[in-house]
Amino acid sequence: MKYRVSHKFPVLPRHTRPFNHTRYFTSFAKKFQTPQPRASINAGGSGNSQGNSFVVPGATVATILMLGVLHARRLYEDKKTEQMKEKGIEIEFQPDAKATFLRLLPLRSISRCWGYLTSMEIPVWLRPHIYKAWARAFHSNLEEAALPLDKYASLRDFFVRTLKEGSRPIDVDPQCLVSPVDGTVLRFGELKGAGAMIEQIKGFSYSVFSLLGASPFLPTTDVQEEHSESITTTVKSKKSWWRVSLASPKVWNPTSSRPKKGLFYCVVYLKPGDYHRIHSPADWNILARRHFSGRLYPLNERATRTIRNLYIENERVILEGLWQEGFMALAAIGATNIGSIELFIEPELHTNRPRKKFLHSEPPEERIYECEGVGRMLKKGDELGAFNMGSTVVLVFQAPISKLPEGDSSQEFRFCVGRGDRIRVGEALGRWHSS
Repeated sequence: MKYRVSHKFPVLPRHTRPFNHTRYFTSFAKKFQTPQPRASINAGGSGNSQGNSFVVPGATVATILMLGVLHARRLYEDKKTEQMKEKGIEIEFQPDAKATFLRLLPLRSISRCWGYLTSMEIPVWLRPHIYKAWARAFHSNLEEAALPLDKYASLRDFFVRTLKEGSRPIDVDPQCLVSPVDGTVLRFGELKGAGAMIEQIKGFSYSVFSLLGASPFLPTTDVQEEHSESITTTVKSKKSWWRVSLASPKVWNPTSSRPKKGLFYCVVYLKPGDYHRIHSPADWNILARRHFSGRLYPLNERATRTIRNLYIENERVILEGLWQEGFMALAAIGATNIGSIELFIEPELHTNRPRKKFLHSEPPEERIYECEGVGRMLKKGDELGAFNMGSTVVLVFQAPISKLPEGDSSQEFRFCVGRGDRIRVGEALGRWHSS
């Protein structure tokens, strides 16, 4: 069998001929020259942007290596999770040394460095190759992208890309709550009893009050016999919109057939390959925004079963307001390499900033939209914000529940999803029907 030798790159012969370093690297660099001048990102351009040579930057090489590491980790975790599911084993909370080790790492600084790398411009000819490699590794659907791949100048632009019109149809049923993100449903249910605990993983839960913070808008729940007491709200004026009545709560009237309000939650995890924009789950009025500057632990499956209070420890942005059934809050939780959470309704908000003080000694930064008018009105499906990579969204909301022993169960809010289900923006999380 004969082998053909390529002569595209210089091959060093065995006989003693002096090796010219300058000539070798000059000829090698010419292989990466673009045939035409590359347009500058800035309007007007500059003299340097008209050069006709470009060597692959170290940031691009680091990005490619990062993609390989993330892909290998994803394959390992997916295989382990599938094996446990096949055996019918439900994952339980098992703290290990990883959490202690992660506390020693400067994850916020690492995330800022990753954000800097992903914001660097990639050569036009290399963009489709990197984005296709990312799509193969994390199962992204590139056919939904609104622009050609070579139009996304950086990985960050690719992460927060918009989709073609009609890619995410919104359920128009007025008695339906839709998913705000693409992702996997981890947990959902009704918040009952003292503390209103949300299950992080089997064997460990955290309080909704710790997640959302000290909020004047958050309803309180009391337990009476087997049922949670209804949540009392009063509409006082157009300026104040609503307040939680703590001094004189309403008494449940057993003769009333009108459904009461329960407090529900749903946790959706976004993988790195998912669509990263956040949309409005319903028509609602956002009254307040609260920003907690915390840690940036990873939010993958291993982290949820090994790190205590994961969603409470991490940096997060909370939006609170009202929809047709009462209270609603959306918590966008940051993670390692995803310290940047953008809000389209508040572009001036910046997350993962360097902090000189201890993170947990600082109170959350809060902004009340109500004092600026009637809040921020959003329609179901409107774009709300974006993550720079995968992350997690926790939705807390009021919805109808029937208190009558023989009442019509169709009036109660019912989830349309199950644990582990894949869901997309605009698809129904739950429904209810009027009497």
